[in-house]
Amino acid sequence: MTAPPTILVFDSGLGGLTVLREIVGARPDAHYAYVADDAFFPYGHHGEDEIIARVVPLIGELIAAHTPDLVVIACNTASTLVMSHLRERYQVPFVGTVPAIKPACASSKTRRVSVLGTRGTVKREYTRALIRDFAQGCDVTLVGSADLASLAERALSGEAVSDRAIAAELAPCFIGTGASDPHRTDTVVLACTHYPLLMDRLVRLAPWPVDWVDPAPAIARRVSELLGPPGRADHTGAEMIFTSKRPHTLSQALMPFFGGRVPA
Repeated sequence: MTAPPTILVFDSGLGGLTVLREIVGARPDAHYAYVADDAFFPYGHHGEDEIIARVVPLIGELIAAHTPDLVVIACNTASTLVMSHLRERYQVPFVGTVPAIKPACASSKTRRVSVLGTRGTVKREYTRALIRDFAQGCDVTLVGSADLASLAERALSGEAVSDRAIAAELAPCFIGTGASDPHRTDTVVLACTHYPLLMDRLVRLAPWPVDWVDPAPAIARRVSELLGPPGRADHTGAEMIFTSKRPHTLSQALMPFFGGRVPA
């Protein structure tokens, strides 16, 4: 029997679970190792050179330990900096996460799009190049959030997070006078994998309805394409790893991301 493929999913924290959830749905035949670099979280508080110096050798250590068939960098901040370094140094296929500006601008009816990311992601030249190349005449607003990723982690961990705190992070995304304004923002790109953890509240707290663009489904499709046809889903498992070495405490909140599996 052919061994199931191993997919390593890496993020600065728990946000990449939103990407993992989509990949597990597309490839239930795989074994998963999810690595949260909580010892260095949040990446937005570190400089570009620091992130590169941290992530590139760490991924090498993880490849040696887990021998994955494919690695997913489920973090916009890291992906905009390290993908070229990783592909030069390691032979494993990599799939990154970048702001979904192209599809968002292609679908916007009002031609006004906001990109909600960490401060690090929105200031990257990589992100600005995506706008230059793919804005297709849209007016694109970059919104750098200082706290939304941390708020999402706290909410997933069961801590109380106020609507006011979330709404304050969202407010700059909404340009216009209201739902009837023909020039209002109608599309928001979620350029941090943490943000879909709060999707229900983002929808509820938005001042008017918008399309929320999450890249996770497209990432899952790309992973499946690279792995080839799926095999049987028997005997596959999952691991949850924190770089801080803190004990893993399984909670009901995490199981849905692993397709109902109990991560070791």
